[in-house]
Amino acid sequence: MPTARVDDIDIHYLLEGEGDPVMLITGLGGAGRSWGEQIGRFAHGYLTVVPDHRGAGASSHPEDGYTIARLAADMAELLRSLGTGPAHLVGSSTGGAIAQVMALDHRDVVRSISLVSSWAKADNWFRHQFAVRKTTLERDGIAAYAELSALFLYSPAYVRDHYPAVRTWIDNVVNGTRDPAILAKRIDMILDFDETTRLPRIDVPTLVVVGSGDACTPPHCSRDLASLIPGARLEVLEGGHLVAAEQPDGFHGVVRRFIDAH
Repeated sequence: MPTARVDDIDIHYLLEGEGDPVMLITGLGGAGRSWGEQIGRFAHGYLTVVPDHRGAGASSHPEDGYTIARLAADMAELLRSLGTGPAHLVGSSTGGAIAQVMALDHRDVVRSISLVSSWAKADNWFRHQFAVRKTTLERDGIAAYAELSALFLYSPAYVRDHYPAVRTWIDNVVNGTRDPAILAKRIDMILDFDETTRLPRIDVPTLVVVGSGDACTPPHCSRDLASLIPGARLEVLEGGHLVAAEQPDGFHGVVRRFIDAH
């Protein structure tokens, strides 16, 4: 699978399909494969770029560079190196934060942004949740962290009805996390993120999507985010934080119609 040299590190990515470019930017775990079946769905009609973040998946795992601004620059440089032209960005959770900064600081590579299960600034709920998750990671290890995190990422109804899929997600986190210390730095990175004063400057078409039962970045985070970006449209779907996995048809339909309109 291809890699691109960006800021003295290697960024691993998938490149599938043909058509207008779409970049799928995943969440805190950072491995692009976590988009699952959505990769094939987007590749049916778009040139779909799916990167691993620095510090995750098959990309380089340097000791430093763990800020949203640096990851946004990584993704922008990847698009420039591919020469695909401005892309539609679909960012989930941390990927949504990265997409916000790309729209602000790397406007030349951005055509539209879809911000999924994301936020503008850490509030008390967000900080408390991630403090507990980070403590669990550092004190009890990656397996305990993954077990706890699943409770925030999936809706109770989905866990009830699709428990084997949840267990697979937990196993993937445990087996795919090479360096828990880097994951802890990435948690600090999202806690430090705050672009509330700059969001009104975003001038690309913006869609904000959230699950009604999201316990990680609750719907009020998406409402606040949409209110700060001129012209942003808010869509609330049934499901939890990983709404693209819980509602694959509904999620893909909403995002695809938005992209096709722009």
